[in-house]
Amino acid sequence: AFAISVVSEDAEDETELPVLQKSEKSRTISKIGRELKGIVFVIQSQSNSFHSKRAEDLKKDILKQAVDLGKESPMVLLTHQIDRHEGAWTILPLMTDFSVTYGRNTSWIFFCEEDTRIQLAKLLETLRRFDKSKEWFLGKALYDEESTIIHHYAFAENPTVFKFPDFAAGWALSIPLVNKLAKKLKSEPLKSDFTIDLKHEIALYIWQKGEGPHLTPVPEFCTDDVNSYKADDCATTFNNFLPLCGEPVNKEDVFVAVKTCRKFHGDRIPVVKQTWEREAALIEYYSDYADISIPSIDLGVPNTDRGHCGKTFAILERFLNRTSPRTPWLVVVDDDTLISIFRLRKLLSCYDPNEPVFLGERYGYGLGTGGYSYITGGGGMVFSRTAVQKLLASKCRCYSMDAPDDMVLGMCFSGLGIPITHSPLFHQARPMDYPKDYLSHQIPVSFHKHWNIDPVKVYFTWLAPNTEESRNGKKVGYNREDL
Repeated sequence: AFAISVVSEDAEDETELPVLQKSEKSRTISKIGRELKGIVFVIQSQSNSFHSKRAEDLKKDILKQAVDLGKESPMVLLTHQIDRHEGAWTILPLMTDFSVTYGRNTSWIFFCEEDTRIQLAKLLETLRRFDKSKEWFLGKALYDEESTIIHHYAFAENPTVFKFPDFAAGWALSIPLVNKLAKKLKSEPLKSDFTIDLKHEIALYIWQKGEGPHLTPVPEFCTDDVNSYKADDCATTFNNFLPLCGEPVNKEDVFVAVKTCRKFHGDRIPVVKQTWEREAALIEYYSDYADISIPSIDLGVPNTDRGHCGKTFAILERFLNRTSPRTPWLVVVDDDTLISIFRLRKLLSCYDPNEPVFLGERYGYGLGTGGYSYITGGGGMVFSRTAVQKLLASKCRCYSMDAPDDMVLGMCFSGLGIPITHSPLFHQARPMDYPKDYLSHQIPVSFHKHWNIDPVKVYFTWLAPNTEESRNGKKVGYNREDL
């Protein structure tokens, strides 16, 4: 202030203006610094070494951007480190903690996946458009084009009316809404039931049968590739590629077990043989009947109309005792699962088979009240040999032969303290059961069910390796029909 007061009138243009500009810049930096401190970033992370490193890398990138902008560092949380909740990945059980810890001094909770990429300055600019004192639920909107089983046929009359967020693009809750949800959870604990498609179920919970806010679509929340020409307008982008961490694992390192039964030998097994069987070097078909034309192996376990726990545990025992100890990976699939072993071998290059890995599409049961997570069987269940060894050594077994195998496995691994590892590239349902925009940034590994589709066509449209993909390992454009 003293320097400004003594300068001559002639020098004012050269000296006073830069000082004033610097002061204005400081005020701007201070304001943006407060804005950054007002955001809590929550990365939906996993404890597996591959995934935790990716989440840590994203955390470092967020903090580095803050430093580069000359701002204060925001709070960045990783869900797998919030170990008080078995169901931390389902987000809603965390709302009470978020409200207590951040309910007074912050403005937004911003959620993202480990592969979401954030342009911090653009994100701040985007959030400024919304009054932080009001209840906001922001994200990139997805919707069902037709009612689907994975959403319990919700909004059957017109499923397009209900929007839910694509987690890959990031999504945000204003603190007033977080506080409201925490209050609701205190008076009405979460139901002890299934978590199947988290993004849809969270949107339903927030909507509260029309009494809460709908998702507000934000065009700056994107799933375009970071190198896309569209990315300049995006606050978030998404690394939409199939992970590859070195050479794909060898064909001989993956043993594939197909669960079948006599009544499906004639219609489902031919589909497997026409599609993905050729990709597998080691494959066996396990049935209640030995059919030499397949050939199938009778495990001595009768077929059941419901769960197949007895059969699956017999497969695990056989894998451990009858296959080469040098075979590190086991894949268990249903006879109506369509899977790309070619892509799975790429994906498995990112995992350490010396860790107890149990990989696939994650569901949850009763996570609001303890419960457990599990890999849903239809999309395919992948085990490292180490995981199978630890499981069978534990003596954890089926409570009945027709218990649901995937849920029993989830209970067993949960009891052992071995977390399941989720990949969104495995799918319990058919391509038509997912929003097109959701699948557009995926290179899927599997789909399930043959209902009202041509499964061979689905395989060759969505999952079959082709020359270009084989050559450079990159995503290629498919002529995908409405399958």
